[in-house]
Amino acid sequence: MEEKVYKTMNGAGAMNIVLGVIALAVGIATGVLLIISGAKLLSGKSKILF
Repeated sequence: MEEKVYKTMNGAGAMNIVLGVIALAVGIATGVLLIISGAKLLSGKSKILF
């Protein structure tokens, strides 16, 4: 019985590490894209004529 719990905990721990790395990569990529798009909006602000 303890071996089954040990294997389950091992699989869950490994999955948590994998999901954490994926979430970190997606978060960093999203942040970079938001910064770039914000900079483009601010730089193009002077080109708008009303």
